[in-house]
Amino acid sequence: MKLLKTVVGILTLSLLSSNFANAGSHGTTYSGPDLSGESLTILGPWLAPEDESFRDVISIFENATGAVVEYGGSDEFEQIINIDCQAGSPPDVAVFPQPGLAANIAATGCLKALGPDVKKLVENNYAAAQSWIDLSTYKSENDIDKFYGVFYRVNVKSLVWYSPDNFEDNGYEVPSTMEGLLSLTEQMAADGNTPWCIGLGSGGATGWPATDWMEDIMLRTHAPGVYDQWVTNDMKFNDQRVIDAMNFFGSIALNDSYVNGGSKAVATTDFRDAPNGLFSSPAECMMHRQASFIPAFFPEGLEAGVDYDFFYFPAYASKDLGKPVLGGGTVLTATNDNRVTTEFMKFLMHAEAHERFMEKGGFFNTS
Repeated sequence: MKLLKTVVGILTLSLLSSNFANAGSHGTTYSGPDLSGESLTILGPWLAPEDESFRDVISIFENATGAVVEYGGSDEFEQIINIDCQAGSPPDVAVFPQPGLAANIAATGCLKALGPDVKKLVENNYAAAQSWIDLSTYKSENDIDKFYGVFYRVNVKSLVWYSPDNFEDNGYEVPSTMEGLLSLTEQMAADGNTPWCIGLGSGGATGWPATDWMEDIMLRTHAPGVYDQWVTNDMKFNDQRVIDAMNFFGSIALNDSYVNGGSKAVATTDFRDAPNGLFSSPAECMMHRQASFIPAFFPEGLEAGVDYDFFYFPAYASKDLGKPVLGGGTVLTATNDNRVTTEFMKFLMHAEAHERFMEKGGFFNTS
């Protein structure tokens, strides 16, 4: 699978589309079957405030069906889902932060393939539907390709967040090339400002923001095929091209003059707290590279386009590699085909389930 091309294509279509299909409903209000007395457990990576937004979405399902749904979020999701599956006691629904992990769990036999009715809803209601289906089709324990998941809440990662006031006060302009971004980084440091806020902390998942940095760097220094080789393990992690990307990231993250708190703070700062330095007075950093979900963790009361804004993590002008965009998203999977589980998977494709989360911010729909 050409992961990069697939993700870029579907994110482009998703961002251009603002209309939801009805997902089997003739209105925007979800009305499911009577599931009174039935219960559902969900495990995922979302913590506050994202878990509150998801629980609000869940309340729509509960109120419409009478079912009781329990969501539990943890930074240790990867470890917990592996342990629960090995113990034979997985949650009814698992929220995977990346499809690769879902594929690994599917291969163990822990996940239940979704039926043709759920797949049909994806085909009818998701933009670039086949691409989403491909991204959630994995090898089963019998090495058979099966459709396992529904993507819900996707994001764009190739973004740099900043304070327009900080830029204006210092005479900085948004760079349009990687050469310009690196030059701006040097200029900020020379001016006595700290260019970047970086935080890699995430409990048991600590380090994933560094991987995102490296992926974006790989996409800007090598052709898409090289990236595909890397993410599919056809190219080893000690390949010189990967090491070069690591060194690129290190030239920023390990430079005490370039990161808030110095290089030692990078690994210990939680990714949710990292952007706060943009809004302190005086500012503790000028820029923060992170995905489109990060405003959910900004201090309350800030106004988009006024107190904060973003620009594209730029490509090199000197390289003929286009303008790549790194994307990501969560895929929800089932571990059984119980009636309440199947209905919840269908509910995730209803307009109301998307609109409610979108109201909270940091959410791109797949339609």
